[in-house]
This record gives sequence, structure tokens and C-alpha cells, in this order.
Amino acid sequence: MNNNAIDQNALAPNEKASSGTAAKFAAGWGKVTKLLRPNSLEKRKALQGIGFILPFIIGILFIYLPVIVNSISYSFCTITYDIKLREEVITFVGFEHYQYAFFGDAQFVQTLIAGLKQLIIDIPAIVIFSLFVAVVLNQKMLGRAAFRAIFFIPVILSTGLLDDVSNLAVDNMESGSMNDGSGTSASTEIINAVDIENLFANMKVGTEIVSYVVGLVNDIYNIVNRSGVQILIFLAALQSISPSIYEACTIDGATAWETFWKITLPMISPMILVNGLYTIIDSFTSASNVVMQYIDTHYSSGDIGAMEQATAMSWIYFIIVMLIIAAFAGIFSAFVFYQKRDS
Repeated sequence: MNNNAIDQNALAPNEKASSGTAAKFAAGWGKVTKLLRPNSLEKRKALQGIGFILPFIIGILFIYLPVIVNSISYSFCTITYDIKLREEVITFVGFEHYQYAFFGDAQFVQTLIAGLKQLIIDIPAIVIFSLFVAVVLNQKMLGRAAFRAIFFIPVILSTGLLDDVSNLAVDNMESGSMNDGSGTSASTEIINAVDIENLFANMKVGTEIVSYVVGLVNDIYNIVNRSGVQILIFLAALQSISPSIYEACTIDGATAWETFWKITLPMISPMILVNGLYTIIDSFTSASNVVMQYIDTHYSSGDIGAMEQATAMSWIYFIIVMLIIAAFAGIFSAFVFYQKRDS
């Protein structure tokens, strides 16, 4: 009896230690599984979002980042080929190529200014036109789905081989059309400055506004072609507004004009910011952009140092684009309305 009692007393501390270790392990494992298992809808959505952008992040880190590093290094160097050594020699030249872009190549600065001026015309026109068409297409009418498809067709036609075919057709039309002797094709010019001046003769409108209106009307084909994605985004924003809000406005006696400015426009203001940023990026990176065309032409010119100079021009252009995007986002964010949700 005494021996058994002694043995049981001797084993008791070991059993207590093992049970304490198991309890600690179970508690720690419970904390780990609690952290890994999302316990709310917001956390599950966050994990789904991370999983969605993970391939893009991996591609940026392992594919695009090395290319970006090489591009930056090329903009500060000059690459020559040594015939004796039969290899390329990279020489660091500092900001020489950047200085050439600003002070040595006057055409680049002129092209850059022309591209920025065209941006001032295109961005407001595309966003306003997209919003107008989205509001019209959001109304109940016969053939609404067909009209939506028609406005999105240019987005499909502007991709890949279809874009090359359409550009070739437009070039053939322009080359075969009659010219007025001033170098401007009659097929691409809808109105001219004389028409606008006659229209605004008694309004004392300045020449800058006349030039803006002329450029806007003559560029209507390009504006319609580049508005398809923005129209879809605005349509999604308009359809996300609760109909009960419009019913309350109707009961209170608000007109359609008041409802648009006080309800519709503030509710879709986040999408106006998104469309503005998207349009800026799309305009700056479009194949028809004059700056992109000039940089590409300079890159493939075959001159000594042309590749490095074009790389420096590309980074100058990139920095300007990022500054414009940051300024636009910073200014317009102050006017964006975000609907508060109950926590």
C-alpha cells in the first residue's frame, strides 16, 4: 500500500506537467487557428482581395522590377561596343541624357507641351461625355441593352489587330479625301475656327475658348472611342444608388435637376475620381499620344546614344505623369463624397 501510494505521488508531478504542456499547446494552436480563420465578412473579403492581387504583385517583383531597374540604369549610362574586346562597354554619364532632353532637344519639350495641352482638352471631355451617356443609358427605354453594347463596341475595336485594321482604313480615307489646301483633311475636320467665331461674334468670346471648342468638336470621334470603359463604370455607380433615395426626393418635391446635382453627382463622385485617373493614364499611355510616338521614334532612330536618351525622356515623361496624377487625386479627393456605413 505504501509503495503504491509513493509511486502515485511520484507520478503526479509528471502527469501535471504533461497536462499543462498539452493545455498550453492547445491554447496556442487555438490562437493560431483564430488568426488564420477570418471571423468576419470584411476579413474574408480582405483575404480574397489579397489573393486576387497576389499574382500581379509577384509579376511586378520578379518580371517588371528587374526591367525597371535596368531602364533606370541605362538612362544614366552610355552603351558603346568595343570592337577589340567584342563586348558592350557601359559608361556612367550622370544626368547628361536628362540635360539633353530638356536643353539639347527642343522638339521633345515642344512635343511634351503639345501632349499636355491635348490632355487638357481630352480629360474633361471624355469624363463629361461618359457621365452624360451613362445617365441617358440608365433610363428606362426601349433597346437600352443594344445602345449600351453600341457604346462599348469601340473598346473592342481599339484592341490588337482590329485597331490596326481600323487605323489603316482611316488613313486610306484621309489620303483619298479632298484637302482644303491648308494641310488639314476634310474628313477629320468637322468645323473650323471661322464657324465658331461667327457663332460667338456677339458674345465677345476669346480666341482661346474658340480654339478649345474647335479642338473638342473635331476630336469627337476620338472622345467617343475612348469613353466605353468610363461609361460602364458610371453605369455601375448609377445602378448602385438605392431607388428609395430617389423616391424620397420625389415625395419631397425635388426636380430632376436638383436630384442630379444633390443626390446623383455626390453619390457617384468616387467613380468620377476613378474615371478621371483612368482617363489620364489612358491618355498618357495611348499609342496615339504624340509624346509616346516621339519617344518611340527617337528610340528606333539608330543614332549614337539615342536609346539611352529615349530612356531618359521616358522617365521624365513618367515623373510628369505621376505628378499630374498625384495633383489630380489630391485636389479632387477633397470633393469626393463617401457614404458612411454603420460599423
